[in-house]
Amino acid sequence: METDYVEPELWYYLRRFAEEGVALRLITRLWGQRSITFTGHEHQLPITVDGDLETLDASALDALIIPSGMVSDRLRYSERVGELAPAVRFARAAFADPAVLKGVICHGMWLLSPIPEVVRGRRVTCHNNLIGDVRNMGAVFADQDVVVDGDLVTARSADHCHLFARTLIDLIAARADRTRRSVLERMARAT
Repeated sequence: METDYVEPELWYYLRRFAEEGVALRLITRLWGQRSITFTGHEHQLPITVDGDLETLDASALDALIIPSGMVSDRLRYSERVGELAPAVRFARAAFADPAVLKGVICHGMWLLSPIPEVVRGRRVTCHNNLIGDVRNMGAVFADQDVVVDGDLVTARSADHCHLFARTLIDLIAARADRTRRSVLERMARAT
């Protein structure tokens, strides 16, 4: 999370994922603070975030959602030229773990631009303004509202957040079902 988030998108996720029993945790770079309050883009609605991406292990997540709007542009800021921002390092760690489902919507691709290897050769969609960017990153642009490429789900814009969320929820549930079946099969073989 960061300032200039798209309010309808974020508020949709907060409600929709809760309906499915999925715990959604907002994280950001806290810069040594206990929490930070950000404001949305359109209505300047405040939201307080207390999850620190610098202390969280990306592999502990079932899924990582990189939202739309200016969030990614702000999160990819690094004080030192030549060093990756903490949020970019966090995203790289999530992409290194196939067990973590990655969701990137709209301008969220900006966060990945310093690490283009994570999308190189993969099918993605993005906001129309970023088509050239994703092609320059080596990704294969697909003119669709939502694209699934293995553990990566991308969506065109915040207007498609309902389709994006539905796809993520379905994939999280399918992964949980496979894990449960696998555990039951191991238990059955052990007895």
